[in-house]
Amino acid sequence: MSKTTATAVSKSMEVCMNNDRLSVDPQPAEVRGMLYNLRDMGGFAFLVLRVGDSLLQCVYDKQPGEALPLLESALSLKGEFREEPRAMGGRELIVSRLTMLSSPKEEPPLCLNKQSLNIALEHEIPLRPLTLRNQRLRSVFKLQEGLVRGMRRHLEDAGFTEIFSPKIVASGAEGGANIFKLDYFGKTAYLAQSPQFYKQLLVPVYGRVFEMAPVFRAEKHDTARHLNEYISVDFEMGFIDSFYDIIAMETTMLRAAFAYLSEHYAPQLTALKLTLPEIPGEIPCLRFQEAKERVSAKYGRKIRDPYDLEPEEERLIGQLAKEEYGSEFVFVTHYPTKKRPFYAMDDPEDPKYTLSFDLLFRGLEVTTGGQRIHDYDTQVAKMEAKGLDPAAFSDYLLLHKHGCPPHGGLGMGLERLVMQLLGEKNIRATSMFPRDTLRLTP
Repeated sequence: MSKTTATAVSKSMEVCMNNDRLSVDPQPAEVRGMLYNLRDMGGFAFLVLRVGDSLLQCVYDKQPGEALPLLESALSLKGEFREEPRAMGGRELIVSRLTMLSSPKEEPPLCLNKQSLNIALEHEIPLRPLTLRNQRLRSVFKLQEGLVRGMRRHLEDAGFTEIFSPKIVASGAEGGANIFKLDYFGKTAYLAQSPQFYKQLLVPVYGRVFEMAPVFRAEKHDTARHLNEYISVDFEMGFIDSFYDIIAMETTMLRAAFAYLSEHYAPQLTALKLTLPEIPGEIPCLRFQEAKERVSAKYGRKIRDPYDLEPEEERLIGQLAKEEYGSEFVFVTHYPTKKRPFYAMDDPEDPKYTLSFDLLFRGLEVTTGGQRIHDYDTQVAKMEAKGLDPAAFSDYLLLHKHGCPPHGGLGMGLERLVMQLLGEKNIRATSMFPRDTLRLTP
């Protein structure tokens, strides 16, 4: 195409794709996309194209004996738009010229344009390069994008700086054995479990920081709620008065993210038949021990693990929050020191517990956070109490040794949040290309 022709096409084509809303100038236009569906009406055909993240209905007058393109063909269509209230987006393209850009070698092994693919998750995941073309699956991951955009916008407006921490590290943030080892030019290195250390190191630099990026856990869990690589939404904020400041920030962040979805992702919400949860002015908070005891008393479930919440307890705490507070979210605070990492600040009123919390959404933990230790001597003493060698954390302790404000933060599992929003039973449904103990492909 010549430069003059390209300019002419550019001027004639006013196609704006915005979250499945396709708005166009009613002038001659050229649209390029993948053939998602078609209906052969004899003398003409309805062609539905995927154009970016939108669907566009097109009307094509066939020539006698002309064969229609195969589904998933790449097409260039020229024509004019006209108003059509029954079409997606209220418009359709009346095609004057169809050009085949590419044709598939063979048809997909399943029908991609149905509302439901009717395939078991373990069989669908290996076909993700194809199944992601399905409109519902595309909507799932557009929704995920919208959540990230909404949270990022809120944090930026609240004075946070976005950071990009390394994912190859010399030691783990959480300790323990659930960390992937790798050879790093003859040295032992690890995949980052969390950006925890780097978030804290940058609090004295920027005051408030956040990151949304992959983290890696070498846990051998094969459950519906665990992945070995997932997207963690992390933030850290300095000069806090208590960890309740972090709880308040997460509450407003989630409320803002849901409002952003409502405003900008209505087509996806409609496609997924999703009603977003309402977040009250304050999400209820229950202390760890109180939550356990209330669940035990109300639902007759014996307390088995005094130091952590079992999945069934999380589910029942979520049920209790819904029944007694009308909230689908609930914060559980003051987790035992024994089950929290070495950087968690102990409760000065009862050092058996920490100034930490989890956020449960519909009975599943989606966030872990709390206040961190900022004093050097206190941090060293807690490392030693947990059997750690402070010398192995010399870089991290520069934070405490050379001045750090009171601070805290959290990490949220993005796929878990989306899973609970959609009511999915398995986290792999909300991870685009899930990595677990069995999967390295696709």
